Amino acid sequence: MQQSNVDPVEVGKFEKLAATWWDPLGHSKPLHQLNPLRTAYVERHADGLFGKRVLDVGCGGGLLTEAMARAGAQATGLDMGEEPIEVARLHALESELDIDYQLCTAEAHAAHKGAHYDVVTCMEMLEHVPDPESVVRACAEMVKPGGHLYLSTINKTPLAYLTTIVGAEQIVKVLPKGTHDYSKFLRPSQLIQWCERAGLRVQHADGVLYNPLTETFRLSSRMEINYMIHAVKPHE
Repeated sequence: MQQSNVDPVEVGKFEKLAATWWDPLGHSKPLHQLNPLRTAYVERHADGLFGKRVLDVGCGGGLLTEAMARAGAQATGLDMGEEPIEVARLHALESELDIDYQLCTAEAHAAHKGAHYDVVTCMEMLEHVPDPESVVRACAEMVKPGGHLYLSTINKTPLAYLTTIVGAEQIVKVLPKGTHDYSKFLRPSQLIQWCERAGLRVQHADGVLYNPLTETFRLSSRMEINYMIHAVKPHE
């Protein structure tokens, strides 16, 4: 199993949160609030998920993975956190969903799953690995020609720092302190360049904004904080 692109400190952060992953009022509350938006984003641009083979890289406790499985996809989830994977497996069992969860890196999985998936997602994960471009490249390798890759992360801007680290971690405290490292935030131009370098064509780039009054997320043309990218692999 390839583990070179794994930061044990980052993995440890999410190991500590594993027990409350499915608590909509716990530390994963922002993910629960975000999940309907990102699931709809994936489903819309993929023209539905029913019957499609999907892979969720950095799946954590399985929020997005389960949502895609419920939409009729044949779902696989990858993560390097043992506790989150166990939580994901248990919750899928309780939910009577057939999901293949694996303790594995994207790079190791890509070694034997090239051009295998109709849809690959990698959400809120790139800012937690030493070499995010390596993950993008591995994800691109696993997408079938004509298939889709979805990425989401945090922009490297002062506003993103104030919102996610000062606001969410230090003031409102909806996230534990130290969850994010500003030096690992990624500009959209950088992520788009990596996608193109991996042979993908970017179709959509959308900002994600949070309304604290309604506690909901929505898409926006503003990408200063969170954003999502949708790319496709051309037919050869």
